[in-house]
Amino acid sequence: MRIGHGFDVHQLGAGRLLVLGGETIEHPLGLLGHSDADVVIHALCDAILGAIGLGDIGKHFPDTSDEFKGIDSRRLLRSVAQKMHQEGYELGNADLTIVAQEPKLAPYIPRMISNLASDLRASEQQINIKATTTERLGFVGQEQGMAAHAVVLLTSI
Repeated sequence: MRIGHGFDVHQLGAGRLLVLGGETIEHPLGLLGHSDADVVIHALCDAILGAIGLGDIGKHFPDTSDEFKGIDSRRLLRSVAQKMHQEGYELGNADLTIVAQEPKLAPYIPRMISNLASDLRASEQQINIKATTTERLGFVGQEQGMAAHAVVLLTSI
């Protein structure tokens, strides 16, 4: 078994879609970044890459490359899943926490879970996503950005 932890944060800004867990969320602001800035998927990718000892998302998909500009992060997750399988591992389970003051995310979580399960070739029961606020404290509480944490357990194939 291998355990990995991932964390990602992006600033909120106008003129972008808000994409979390591969779902477009109704919100006046989106996350700024080189790709679609999906903090959920980026944290999950980092957790998986960390568990298999292959660095982080920036090593594999650098923000200096035009190839990844505006890319759908689900494509990155599928690539990371392929690396995980090539290294001889599959997902045991993933536990993710989204840190966002607004909007309320509960209605979107089932579809996020479905997206991640599909991309990882896992069952929805292997993925847990929850959302929390920071009670209006810090950059998240002031709605300047969002963050996500991910913990994964990988098992040998």
